[in-house]
Amino acid sequence: MVRLARAGDRSIAVVAGPSGDHVLDLGPRPLPELFRDLDGIRSLVERTDAATLPPLDPSTLQAPVTPRSLLCLGYNYRGHVPDGVDPTADDPHSPDVFVKTANTLGGPNDPVVVPAVADDVDYEGEIAVVIGRRAHAVSEQEALSYVAGFTLLNDVSDRAWQRRQSQWALGKCFDGFAPLGPWLVTADEIDPQDLLVEVVRDGEVTVSQSTATTIFSVAFVVHHLSQVLTLEPGDVISTGTPQKLPAAQSAHRPLAPGDAVTVRATGIGELTTTFIAPPGEPE
Repeated sequence: MVRLARAGDRSIAVVAGPSGDHVLDLGPRPLPELFRDLDGIRSLVERTDAATLPPLDPSTLQAPVTPRSLLCLGYNYRGHVPDGVDPTADDPHSPDVFVKTANTLGGPNDPVVVPAVADDVDYEGEIAVVIGRRAHAVSEQEALSYVAGFTLLNDVSDRAWQRRQSQWALGKCFDGFAPLGPWLVTADEIDPQDLLVEVVRDGEVTVSQSTATTIFSVAFVVHHLSQVLTLEPGDVISTGTPQKLPAAQSAHRPLAPGDAVTVRATGIGELTTTFIAPPGEPE
């Protein structure tokens, strides 16, 4: 599922064809209605000849949902730990949860401004979970039935601002620091605990780790968060990033205007984000 510029509130399915991806207009249907009719949509897609549909113009892609809440996890992959913590230490007892605010949301074609006051902008490639129906106090066994699908998020962060205080909010919540996309892959197409997550910067793979190594599964995280707040359709839970590979860690370089980072995951696709200077400043 995608959202396209100039398509208003219409829902769009992507249909693969021999010549590339095409778009199937599903009408003005909100996410909860789509979620309830996934079998019907799948049947419609299977009956449709992609060659009869307009081609997908990737430049029109927007963030696949506009979440009311964007919740994120820290240190959810084994081996990814805070500075000074032994990576072989026991797993934490509960997820480390933080929030990114609404101003951070960006689409797959939106560049991210490197703020003039940010000294150490970094990337985090993550699998993002999209909620399909209202979830409150759900069991771990039923939690995945509340998931509409999955997409990708780059949890852009400024480490300098992040380290200035015990709460991470200011380092995580600069404008545009949450590119999301490129589309929503429905939950029936994905095993969230068997995905290879990779990040590519300057042509080099800097992150490569399976979601099989996460500490807290998607089912547990949805269950855990729903004990505290009611999750609504379209809400997003980003499941954390793996540790960078040793060579990338040792050669850490803050993101700068002109850089590009690609987050990719098995079965979901790729999200490429370019970084630019603030308006009025030279690139």
